[in-house]
Amino acid sequence: MANNKKAFITGISGQDGSYLTELLLDKGYEIAGFVRRNAALDFGNANAIKDEVKIYYGDLHSPESIALALLDFKPDEIYNLASLSSPLGSFSDKLGTIMITGIGALHVFERAKQIVPEARVYQASTSEMFGAPTQVPQNEETPLAPVNPYAAAKEFAHRMAHIARNDRKQPQFISCGILFNHESPRRGLNFVTRKITTAVACIKNNKREGIPMNEIGEPIVKNGKVTLGDLEAKRDWGFAPDYVEIMWKMLQTEEADDFVVATGEVHTVEEFAKEAFEVAGLNFKDHVETDPHFIPPVQTGPLCGDASKAKRILGWQPKTNFKELVKIMVHADLAKFS
Repeated sequence: MANNKKAFITGISGQDGSYLTELLLDKGYEIAGFVRRNAALDFGNANAIKDEVKIYYGDLHSPESIALALLDFKPDEIYNLASLSSPLGSFSDKLGTIMITGIGALHVFERAKQIVPEARVYQASTSEMFGAPTQVPQNEETPLAPVNPYAAAKEFAHRMAHIARNDRKQPQFISCGILFNHESPRRGLNFVTRKITTAVACIKNNKREGIPMNEIGEPIVKNGKVTLGDLEAKRDWGFAPDYVEIMWKMLQTEEADDFVVATGEVHTVEEFAKEAFEVAGLNFKDHVETDPHFIPPVQTGPLCGDASKAKRILGWQPKTNFKELVKIMVHADLAKFS
């Protein structure tokens, strides 16, 4: 049943955008999605629901395209999820990362302020902004010290959200979700978790053709092995559908605020790989090798989030544990790459 609310989602074709769209449709929202012009024939993760939403074509570095969409749709809520989201990839496209992830967010804030000043805005911040923190776990008060261009761009957007929120003349409702790593079968193949589960599926199914490529243009699996970077890198991994729920919750509060969203558990890449191969009855030591090409010039972590504020104020906590997350992803890729 319609609730007469309208939500505008940038990055609707990504992992979070597609799950958030499904959540809001279930709540009766009217949804509009913002899609890059070059994605006109492929809506990615949103292909299944593209006929249920209104699509606007544009780019975050084009404030005019944002303005035209907001003028036409006039949303009650705006979820800015679009970004160039690979920390490793951001080193090779620093300017593009800053323009889309950082300046692009500012364009969204500014156009919203001019056209739909009463709209509530969600800004997707990231745990990468903490860099290599000495404080573990990290919370909303942990100092930001980004060590890659992606995180620096996100910090810029995060700071600008605070400035807009505290504007004495015309404050905006902008809440920032400082989300730690969250994964799913819809995660891009340029992320290590999805690379691992895809490799598990291809190896288990003895797939010979149609193996996806990794970020340097080589098959993810070669000679029965997958090549990874730093196996000791530590992350706090959650399940994406759990995390999009809190995005919505953040915009239902009386005042805008920041919230860390995390499981509070840390696991290494090696642990993830070991668990994933075990799900398929394989020994990861037989199928994993490492290469420094897949290690960022500067490492982040250990990243572990303290989401106690989100639990206390929003009543949120993750529903899916680490082993369940890995199992969900492996089973999905076993079916996809059969």
